[in-house]
Amino acid sequence: MTIPTSSVEQVIPGQGAMAQPEPAKPVKGKRKRFRFVANAKATTGLVVLGLYLLFAIIGPWIAPYDPDARGPALTAPPSADHWFGTTHLGQDVFSQVLVGTRGVMLVGISAGVIATILSVLIGVTAGYLGGGWDDGLSALSNVFLVIPALPLIIIVTAAAPGGGDALVALIIGFTSWAWGARILRAQTLSLRRREYVEASRANGESTWRVILFEILPNLTAIIASGFVGTVIFAVTSEITLAFIGIGSVSTWNWGTILFWAQSQQALAQGAWWWFVPAGLAIAFLGTALALINFGIDEFVSPRLRSAGKTKVKTASGHTVRMRVGFTPVLSNSPAPHTQARPIPTINTAAATPVNRGSKEATQ
Repeated sequence: MTIPTSSVEQVIPGQGAMAQPEPAKPVKGKRKRFRFVANAKATTGLVVLGLYLLFAIIGPWIAPYDPDARGPALTAPPSADHWFGTTHLGQDVFSQVLVGTRGVMLVGISAGVIATILSVLIGVTAGYLGGGWDDGLSALSNVFLVIPALPLIIIVTAAAPGGGDALVALIIGFTSWAWGARILRAQTLSLRRREYVEASRANGESTWRVILFEILPNLTAIIASGFVGTVIFAVTSEITLAFIGIGSVSTWNWGTILFWAQSQQALAQGAWWWFVPAGLAIAFLGTALALINFGIDEFVSPRLRSAGKTKVKTASGHTVRMRVGFTPVLSNSPAPHTQARPIPTINTAAATPVNRGSKEATQ
């Protein structure tokens, strides 16, 4: 007797009824696509970074005063006319912070883009091609790893003081790619032997097509994290150079504001408004970039994504609250359990049966 396939059902013990397996729910593409933006840390970092980019673009246009213009109010505290106070020459600090945002962001983004492109080209090429390419590009990366970036920037900018922010961005970008290239090379070595890469190669796909469409999509998070790290290093390097007086002190950025505040002893005069706004601008930018980096890590690693959660949703849709010392146990009962019960401990010494006959036989 032949039983139709459509009439075959599964008997689930404990429920006493014939049941069909539930079809898998389709994953919403929109939710999966915007999962990174849904992360609170990433969203906060992107919003703050977007505000900085906006101020970098329109800052010189919306500044209430010329940052170089002198006024009668010398070292004046914050007021309605001067939101961040004035310097010892009557210059508006708020205008200096707005105008200085462009130079900081220009150096950070430019250096990050240059270093990221170089690290991807050299690291992925060395890891995928192997052989002589790997040996040569790895040796080149090792050479750039030991080059001190900050002393080199000081020497070059002192020799060419007219280079400005573009020269600093180029030096940082060309000296900060080696570490990212080493990481991408190691990841590419583990990806080039995967089944889907071997299948693409067996289908006759070209080398660059395999790299672009099979390797690089799996390295997106690492590339983004390296870009954020390079931007942080470039911003701090630019501010450090301006603060110690390397380069032109007439070009406004946050480091230049701190340089003039330190040289005129703003702290000794009690003019906290001279250096606190620039310091807070640096701190908020670093925090935004760090939050974006944390969001990338949580987007890539599901373990980090679920860390710290006290509620876990089961496959049936019920929510179980996690508590210290308690383990949630899921039963087959249709009634949902709202609280987790502790698992009783068993004394193994008392619960283990002793075979007295075997013991006497041994004696």
